[in-house]
Amino acid sequence: QVQLVESGGGLVQAGGSLRLSCAASGRTVSSYRMGWFRQAPGKERDFVASITWSTSSRYYADSVKGRFTISRDNAKNTVYLQMNSLKPEDAAVYYCATQGSGSYYNPDDYFSWGRGTQVTVSS
Repeated sequence: QVQLVESGGGLVQAGGSLRLSCAASGRTVSSYRMGWFRQAPGKERDFVASITWSTSSRYYADSVKGRFTISRDNAKNTVYLQMNSLKPEDAAVYYCATQGSGSYYNPDDYFSWGRGTQVTVSS
């Protein structure tokens, strides 16, 4: 089992920046890829970005390309999501998750999830 804890959410004005962190612990050897997803009230959980631990292969949702950057620190078992030029539509609960295999964008292919961190963007 892999435990994930997110941090770094908060309230920011449109155009501002936040950096989210996701610390992994437990059986991290079973983790191949880390992903960030977000869920706004009344909406489905959507893919945001993903990164592999070994090769740093990255994927981004079209809506965040050029504004968000995912990175990882293997020594700290931590993944980051740097979010710049935030928009009101970026407001959501952000979750990190991990998978051993599967599609990077499909939340059903991730086996462990954090509890989420709230991001609020004021206009």
